[in-house]
Amino acid sequence: MTTAVVTGAGSGIGAATAAVLARERMSVVCADLDLAAAERVAAALPVAAAVEVDVRDESACERMAATALERFGSVDVLVACAGIEEQGQGDALALASFERVVGVNLTGSFLSARAAARVMIAQGRGGRIVLIGSINSTIALPGQAAYAASKGGVLMLGRALAVDWAAHDIGVNIVGPGVTDTPMSAASLADPERRERLLSHVPLRRAARPDEIAEVIAFLAGGRSSYMTGSFVPVDGGWLATG
Repeated sequence: MTTAVVTGAGSGIGAATAAVLARERMSVVCADLDLAAAERVAAALPVAAAVEVDVRDESACERMAATALERFGSVDVLVACAGIEEQGQGDALALASFERVVGVNLTGSFLSARAAARVMIAQGRGGRIVLIGSINSTIALPGQAAYAASKGGVLMLGRALAVDWAAHDIGVNIVGPGVTDTPMSAASLADPERRERLLSHVPLRRAARPDEIAEVIAFLAGGRSSYMTGSFVPVDGGWLATG
């Protein structure tokens, strides 16, 4: 059975991804800073385990991969969904806030992917890694200096790792969600003015459901995307198509 490790699996896109990968008959390791949330998600899946991980912690990421290997015998897929957003105009943005966002979104993606790839390389049969970027990997919105910097970094990190690990048959791709109805975006979507402003950019005129993002992640995590690596796949309701 294929084993997938999903960070940020306690809620939002991560929880939806864990459910979709389980439907695809994968064993799923649900990893999250909130262990109780990860355990709730794992309890609803046929074959799953929950682990606590702070993706900024190098040792914790290595333990996460080791736990997956110990529990299920392999690490075949890594989906790096853990992420945060803190807004602030560039001139007023605190260094601590900037470092926190970059630490989780960018450094956390690197440490999670590296931990999984080390196991995949040792196994010698390839693997699939999906990083979660954003439409903000390629465009900037007001007050998103930290978030856009982190997600732009995730895009280029994914492409660089795809080149580095191609010789090991490890595919690395990046999904770019647009406006998505998750706990992280709840405050923005609950504000009618901000919601309208965001959705005015979206030709479909609605936010994505987490499962709509997860379905694309599942495609990239499976064998049907075997000739894709280094690709950025926006799932944005048409936002980027508007220019």
